Amino acid sequence: MLQGRSCVVLDLDGTLADTSDDLLAAANACFRAMGAGDMLGTGDRLTAFHGGRAMLRLGFSRLDGVDEARVDDWYPRLLAFYADAIDTHTRLYPGAVDAIEALRAAGHAVAVCTNKPAALAEDLLQRLGVRGMFGAMVGSDTLAVRKPDPAPYVLAVERAGGAVARSMLVGDTETDLKTARAAGVPCALVTFGPEGEGIARLRPEALLKGFGDLPDVAARFLQRSG
Repeated sequence: MLQGRSCVVLDLDGTLADTSDDLLAAANACFRAMGAGDMLGTGDRLTAFHGGRAMLRLGFSRLDGVDEARVDDWYPRLLAFYADAIDTHTRLYPGAVDAIEALRAAGHAVAVCTNKPAALAEDLLQRLGVRGMFGAMVGSDTLAVRKPDPAPYVLAVERAGGAVARSMLVGDTETDLKTARAAGVPCALVTFGPEGEGIARLRPEALLKGFGDLPDVAARFLQRSG
């Protein structure tokens, strides 16, 4: 295995793929099971990308108030609903496959680091037909900590055969930016994710309007590839 390769690490939800509709459907399945009906809609996509517990809290706040014990109780059931229909509506963002192939052709290692549970992330990447394109995949439960702690990011880079000092992170949220800052690496945030152009407020090193921009951005930050 090559040592010290440049490496591009991508977030999954809201960066590599639009998973929002399937996430919202899983949360609504919980509320329907409670007899409450759908509590979340398409306007809640940004909350969906903050995870299952965030969706449950939002739904409970609209129902009868947030109770963390109930959130904890329903969270495993939300994951089960999600696992049963994980790729019903989920799609890769346009140009993602071509961009990843271009990164690999340029000599960069490529990995995924996500706050989705690892088993679900592995299953989704397989179903989308892209798992084999990534040298590593680190999920929220791969380690005892998750993003924005830098440890999962560092592990993803190292498992892909890369060097942290020659790596960068591509994401869609403040959590991703904080992860990059903690790891001491550049961060590119996508403007086609849940927050859209508003993500520019975080002032990352780069903004991606589309995946077609990624190979050039990676070349700029990771010039010593190979």
